[in-house]
Amino acid sequence: MSTCDYIHTMMDYNYALYRRLWGSIDELSEEQFVQEFEYSHGSVRNQLVHVANTDQRWLRGLKEIPGARQFTLNPADYPDRRSVHTLWDETSQQVLGFANALDEAGMLRQPQGMFGPVWQVLAHLANHGTDHRSQILRVLHDLGATTFDQDLIIYLWMG
Repeated sequence: MSTCDYIHTMMDYNYALYRRLWGSIDELSEEQFVQEFEYSHGSVRNQLVHVANTDQRWLRGLKEIPGARQFTLNPADYPDRRSVHTLWDETSQQVLGFANALDEAGMLRQPQGMFGPVWQVLAHLANHGTDHRSQILRVLHDLGATTFDQDLIIYLWMG
């Protein structure tokens, strides 16, 4: 398997499971969606905005856009589930579009200001996404919403 194949698979897995997660998030009331928790970034909303922010910041760095490290989204600018879902859809399309357009040379390129190649950053985004999905799934469980296993092997075998 090439680096491209591996990263494309990981990106597809990451965003497919977030799309599935939204089905569970939609079971929450608006109040539950913004309810604060004393862990990580707080509410489900804040977690999702954090992940979108992280994905967009890294994507800007990969594209060598000036000021990428200062890019910040404020959860308060996304007051409800619909606005966050729109942000999430736009972010996932941008990252997937970027990743899917890369060939092997593009994956191995080291962007200016980065300590490693593109593929490492994209692998990080998938790993970071798994971490926050886990946190969100726990909150969803506690709030009585439907949850699911997010094992990579299940995704690969059941596709």
